[in-house]
Amino acid sequence: MHSAWFGEFMGTLVLILLGEGVNAGVLLKRSKAEGSGWMVITTGWGLAVMCGVFTAMACGSPQAHLNPAVTLGVAISSGNYSYFLPFFAAQLLGAITGAALVWIHYLPHWRETADPGAKLAVFSTGPAIRRYPANFVSEVIGTFVLVLVASAIFTKTVGVPVAGLGPFLVGGLVWAIGLCLGGTTGYAINPARDLGPRIAHAILPIAGKGASDWSYAPIPVLGPLLGGALAGLLVKVLAF
Repeated sequence: MHSAWFGEFMGTLVLILLGEGVNAGVLLKRSKAEGSGWMVITTGWGLAVMCGVFTAMACGSPQAHLNPAVTLGVAISSGNYSYFLPFFAAQLLGAITGAALVWIHYLPHWRETADPGAKLAVFSTGPAIRRYPANFVSEVIGTFVLVLVASAIFTKTVGVPVAGLGPFLVGGLVWAIGLCLGGTTGYAINPARDLGPRIAHAILPIAGKGASDWSYAPIPVLGPLLGGALAGLLVKVLAF
């Protein structure tokens, strides 16, 4: 059962289950975490990434990308593109499944929440100020930092001093990106993280939901892919 594909699927599932779980806890009515704010959301996502990485590694994917933008950046820096499409499929399916589990977990709370925008925000990102060029650039920059710094963490120059420390450091990196750069678009920085749950939002019978905002959907997909590609090129030039 262990394989790189299964590892990417399971790791992304856990990432989305926990990450969108914290979104739901903060945004949905009558949750004990309701209204607890941005610090809780960014911390939850950082820890979700850590848990997802550990899960992916244990299930057969030592790369533990969980993110098509990371997979693309690694492909460009290494010249090996063979994993890109299979990993993208695993990550997208894992994200859809994780989002469906969030819907089930918070099932009584959807009907209690009147705002359809809050329900969509559990699943997918949206901009604080809707200006598509600026939103796109924000996603490019955030993902560029993610792929560049994650690559730097695992270089021979830096070196992870203790086995198993890498996932903690990557989780801290995602936490930092959320705190420092996430206020503009909600920092998708991962096409599967946004597209998979948006698909889930569209197809699940969520009580009182609204539209899935497909007009914005290309931004958190294409922006991260470009950011990951640019970081991959830089890593290749610098020979990390």
